[in-house]
Amino acid sequence: MAVDSLARKIAAPDRAATFRAPPHNIEVEQALLGAILVNNDAFYRVSDFLEPAHFFEPIHAKIYELIASLVRAGKTATPVTLKTFLPADLDVAGLTGSQYLARLAAEATAVINAMDYGRTIYDLALRRALIGIGEEVVNEAYDSPVDSSPRDQIEAAEKSLYELAENGRYDGGFQRFADALTAAVDMAAEAYQRDGSLSGIASGLKDLDRMMGGLQRSDLVIIAGRPGMGKTAFATNLAYNIAKAWEGGVRPDGRIESTNGGIVGFFSLEMSAEQLATRILAEQTEIASYKIRRGEIEPADFDRLAETAREMETIPLYIDETGGLSIAQLAARARRLKRQRGLDLLVIDYIQLLSGSSKRASEGRVQEITEITTNLKALAKELAVPILALSQLSRQVESRDDKRPQLSDLRESGSIEQDADVVLFVFREEYYLKNREPRPNTEEFFKWQEEMDRVHGKAEVIIGKQRHGPTGTVQLQFKAEVTRFSDLADEDKLPARMED
Repeated sequence: MAVDSLARKIAAPDRAATFRAPPHNIEVEQALLGAILVNNDAFYRVSDFLEPAHFFEPIHAKIYELIASLVRAGKTATPVTLKTFLPADLDVAGLTGSQYLARLAAEATAVINAMDYGRTIYDLALRRALIGIGEEVVNEAYDSPVDSSPRDQIEAAEKSLYELAENGRYDGGFQRFADALTAAVDMAAEAYQRDGSLSGIASGLKDLDRMMGGLQRSDLVIIAGRPGMGKTAFATNLAYNIAKAWEGGVRPDGRIESTNGGIVGFFSLEMSAEQLATRILAEQTEIASYKIRRGEIEPADFDRLAETAREMETIPLYIDETGGLSIAQLAARARRLKRQRGLDLLVIDYIQLLSGSSKRASEGRVQEITEITTNLKALAKELAVPILALSQLSRQVESRDDKRPQLSDLRESGSIEQDADVVLFVFREEYYLKNREPRPNTEEFFKWQEEMDRVHGKAEVIIGKQRHGPTGTVQLQFKAEVTRFSDLADEDKLPARMED
């Protein structure tokens, strides 16, 4: 009987529509505005999270916007200074603009209550936005196009919910140049105060940071290289360095804010989480990963391993080892991570293991990769974090005498090169030279030995493209046994050698 009743409800839902006013509280809005007009210090208690769009009453949104402009310009916002910016013919429930401002100030709440009132306004605005998203989900579910799958609708709804949770609004559109200018100045101020004076997140490699200014928000950074060059090791090194350096706190609106380093999300599409953890353990303890896997370690090494593992447990590095992800699934999981844990850097190992939509896949791999890289760049902007995405290189590198990679060597290079803000190539000459060892005790062997000594333990990170900086080559040290990159010691800065 219960099943039949449920079936009837599904077949013929109750369509009796009743009008309900969106959640709002005019009195709270009036009380907060009055408090700010009486004491402008109240504005700073809510300005971190409350925006004009969060007010239900349009005139209140306009008044709050005017107050914000005056206070941020270093001026005092009072009913007297504010009334000149309101229309002369304004009528608010029978009151002129000047009279309404005076009434707000007369009925002001205490400054100490400003944050609570601001949070109430903010929460009500989120509820109204949730209602809008819910109505949109219902309408799309009723009237979905033939080529739209339920999975696509779920991912679109999750994206809208993420944007709402992150920003408190989902309207997008144009913004004033003054707002963008303020953000640029704030970024410069943060760089001035941050260790190393970098505008982006420090990678832990000083020479690379000097060339790039750190990893910049909203940038898509491609790390490419042939097999054996160490591109995965390079990415894990950067991810660990950034997560280990993380320091942060909680903003007034409850969101996590990083002040140094960053919270890292790592999509390992090729290796398992255990393999990745073993590799990072090897990098940090300088114990070869094959010895860790086989248990071929001394007691002292095991103690060092355990101590390092305890230290690593506290770092904010999150690994997703799911293989065969689509770009839409990856984006949904990244949004969820930022919403729940925070996120400052996203690493993807690697692009060619991602899949696009079924429509693009049917058009060919090039079109599918184009969709993936375009969506990765859009995701970097949406999340406001740098994305490090690893990519393979074509085999044409092997056919040249000089094996240093170029932009044209990128697989499906058109889209990857176009969408990337930065392209880094990892290159180790030692890898190629080692495979060309001549017969021992010959003239060619001694020349080869000299070349091996010159390049041993060295790697190059070639900056093939950088939208907001120079291109060039950064020399690094590479310990192959533990797959660890580090800054190369400057010969001019080394202590003088003692002569015999």
